[in-house]
Amino acid sequence: MSYQPLSEVRETLKPQWYRSKMPPARFRELSRRDDAKGWFQAGGHFALFCLTGLAVYLTWALNLWFLFAIALFAHGTVASFFKGTAVHELGHGTVFKTKWLNDFFLYLFSLISWWNPFDYAASHTYHHRYTLHPEGDREVLLPVHPNVGRTFLLQMFTVNLMTQPGRTFGKGGFVSAVWLTVLDALGKTGPVEVPANEWLEALHEDQPDQHRNSIRWSRIQLAFHGTVLIVAMVTGLWVLPLIITVPSFIANWLSYFVGLTQHCGLMEGTNDFRKSTRSIRLPKFVEFLYWHMNWHAEHHMYAGIPCYNLPMLAEEIRDDMPEPRTLTGAWREMLDTWERQKIDPDYVFDTPLPATAKTERQQPPEVEEGSIGDLAPKGLS
Repeated sequence: MSYQPLSEVRETLKPQWYRSKMPPARFRELSRRDDAKGWFQAGGHFALFCLTGLAVYLTWALNLWFLFAIALFAHGTVASFFKGTAVHELGHGTVFKTKWLNDFFLYLFSLISWWNPFDYAASHTYHHRYTLHPEGDREVLLPVHPNVGRTFLLQMFTVNLMTQPGRTFGKGGFVSAVWLTVLDALGKTGPVEVPANEWLEALHEDQPDQHRNSIRWSRIQLAFHGTVLIVAMVTGLWVLPLIITVPSFIANWLSYFVGLTQHCGLMEGTNDFRKSTRSIRLPKFVEFLYWHMNWHAEHHMYAGIPCYNLPMLAEEIRDDMPEPRTLTGAWREMLDTWERQKIDPDYVFDTPLPATAKTERQQPPEVEEGSIGDLAPKGLS
């Protein structure tokens, strides 16, 4: 399918988003960034990464292979939330009040997880401005398959080597991540028949300055991880790549199971985030690892509100929102929708709203309510 240039989309596509109303003073309070909370979230996540990485090294050094496997599984589970999760909120620039701290952790987590924050900034700006309107947002292109195949799940619970990015931007295994980084370092993209690559090429054409930043970043990544590999070979510390280079692709099970719930099976082309986006309840520790993105409908409504304030936002507007799903409930919903889509490709799940919900704004929205933080690159500001 061919799409019009994104420069034309920006002129013609003007979604009139519905956002649940709250008192302006409360909105400003929830929008406030806090360095202490930012350190707890970003610093705490990185501290967990360092602790599990230390456990991997010590069990390897002591030849405790059973414990080594457990430590590596835990390390990968923690690191898998760097890719697409930690970098997501840091990319919005709302975690810390101090800007350089946002940038420091954004580039640190991106470097470890083979993430390209420059391509993502362009992609995710479109995703928020035109959520699931495919002409302007192909970061997630529905329908998305909630894959529970044996080969796929084996990789999710071990090493995600070969899964390919398809209809979701930036999602794939280690081999495809390295290969796409090499291509990007050379100024190229993969086959445009793959939707994620078509979207990437459209972004590069639309934002050439951002593409140049992306190329430089890919070269830095290759140099960094190449250095890790050389050090491992010279010193005999072959465990170093497992601690630093590969862990975001090890034990991807939890990040996959919670992350796929965001939009899978829901409506595209709607101006109501409650219909296109799904919120779920999670245990507090998993919510911490997931940077509170389980409150995803709330995040789309008010993307400028820091992630650690999303639970309070959810409480503030709960009478206007659907009941959050459980994780198992969300997966039952997605799998049932997928089975029905095999018969009827046009079928989507229509999320029911509570009787107390409104569907039309009673007054024009404030400009600040549409903030996406500091996400947009210069060319899209």
